[in-house]
Amino acid sequence: MSLKITVIGTGYLGATHAAAMAELGFEVLGLDVVPEKIAMLERGETPMYEPGLEELLRRHVAGIEGATGRLRFTTDWAEVGAFGDVHFVCVNTPQKHGEYACDMSYVDAAVASLAPHLHGPALVVGKSTVPVGSADRLAAYLAEHAPAGADAELAWNPEFLREGFAVQDTLHPDRIVVGVRSERAEKLLREVYATPTEEGTPFVVTDFPTAELVKTAANSFLATKISFINAMAEVCEAAGGDVAKLAEAIGYDDRIGRKFLRAGIGFGGGCLPKDIRAFMARAGELGADQALTFLREIDSINMRRRGQMVEMTREALGGGSFLGKRVAVLGATFKPDSDDVRDSPALNVAGQIHLQGGQVTVYDPKGMDNARKVFPTLGYADSAQAAVRGADVVLHLTEWQEFRELDPAALGEAAAARLLLDGRNALDPELWRRAGWTYRAMGRPTA
Repeated sequence: MSLKITVIGTGYLGATHAAAMAELGFEVLGLDVVPEKIAMLERGETPMYEPGLEELLRRHVAGIEGATGRLRFTTDWAEVGAFGDVHFVCVNTPQKHGEYACDMSYVDAAVASLAPHLHGPALVVGKSTVPVGSADRLAAYLAEHAPAGADAELAWNPEFLREGFAVQDTLHPDRIVVGVRSERAEKLLREVYATPTEEGTPFVVTDFPTAELVKTAANSFLATKISFINAMAEVCEAAGGDVAKLAEAIGYDDRIGRKFLRAGIGFGGGCLPKDIRAFMARAGELGADQALTFLREIDSINMRRRGQMVEMTREALGGGSFLGKRVAVLGATFKPDSDDVRDSPALNVAGQIHLQGGQVTVYDPKGMDNARKVFPTLGYADSAQAAVRGADVVLHLTEWQEFRELDPAALGEAAAARLLLDGRNALDPELWRRAGWTYRAMGRPTA
C-alpha cells in the first residue's frame, strides 16, 4: 500500500513540498493553522509567488476540475494524525527578536500538536532549519507524548530550496540528506524519495546532528563566498580595479568556481542572514563559538554593502543631502523570481535614501504588495518606465530578467538625468552608455 504523507505548515517550503509529493504520486494532506491560507490552497492559489508552483498545485488539489485529487488541506490535527504514515514538519524558524538565536516556537508547537494524535507507527520528519541538537530533544518529546511511544519516530531531512527554483529543487534535488536512527526510518524515506534517487540524486544517510548541520553549513559557505567577492569589491574601489574581471579570472579555477561571485549589494531573504546568525548563536551555546567567528565578519561585510550603495548614490548626485532628489529603484525583492522582501537589500537601500530625504519610487515585477506592507511610505510605480519618470538617478538593485531587457534609450526619455547605478553588476554597461547613460557599478570604479 502506498504511503500517505502529511505536510505541516503550508508556507513557502510546505506548499511546495506538498505539491511535489502529490506530483510524485502520493496521497497528501497539508495542514496549516491559518484558515485563510488553507482556503487559498484549496482553490489552487499560492500564498506566495513561486514559478511553477500554482500550476503544480492545480494539477493535484482535490475539487479542481481535471486535478488528480491527491492533495487535500485541513486545519484538523486529529485528521492529520489518523491520515499520515510520514509527517513532514515544514514550519518557519525565524530569528528571535533582538537576538541572533533561532526561534523554535513554531517547530515545538507543531510537534506538540501532532504528538497526541499519533496512535500507531509513524515517522515525523523535520525539514525546518534548526539549531543542531533540536532533533535529539524532539525525538525524546515524541517518544514521551505520542500514544504510539517509540513507534512514533523522528527523522531529519533538511531542505535545500532556492526561491525561484523551488519546484525544480524539490522534484529533482541535487542531494537528499536524511538523519535517522533506525533502518525503518531510512526505508520509509527511501520510499518517499524513490523517484529522484532512481534519477540519480545522491541519498546521504547521517545521524541527527550531521543532518541538522548540513543546511547551516551550506548556507554559511554560500554567504562566505558572496561576502568574499563583496570584500574584493571594496578593495577594487580603493585600488581602481574591476571586481567583475577579478571574479571572472578567479572563477576559472575549478576549485573556486564562478557561482556566487557577482559583487553587489549583498544577500538577504528569509534564510541566509538568519541562518548564519543562528549558527553563531548555537556554536556559542556549545562552547565552539571561536570556530564561527569568521561568520560575524561575513555578516558585517554583507550589511555594509547596503550603506555603501547609499553613499555611492549620494556621491553620484554630487554629495550632500538627498533632499529634493528623485531616485528610481528597480527591484524590491531580495532576489529575482520571487515576491519575498524579507531582509531585502534593495528595499533597505530604498528605505535608507527615503529616510534621508530622497523622493524614492520603487518598481518590482512581483514584490510590490509585500514591499508596500514593509515600507508603505515609499513611492511605488506600476512599471519601470513610470518609476524612472523624472528621476535624477536610477538604481538597479534586483537582477530581474525584465530589467536586463529594458530599452535604455526609451527609459532615458523618461528620466531627468541618464545616470544609472548598477547595484548587482548585472546590466550591460556598453548598451546603456550607447544610449547616453552614465553607468557605474559597485567594485568597478573605472569600468
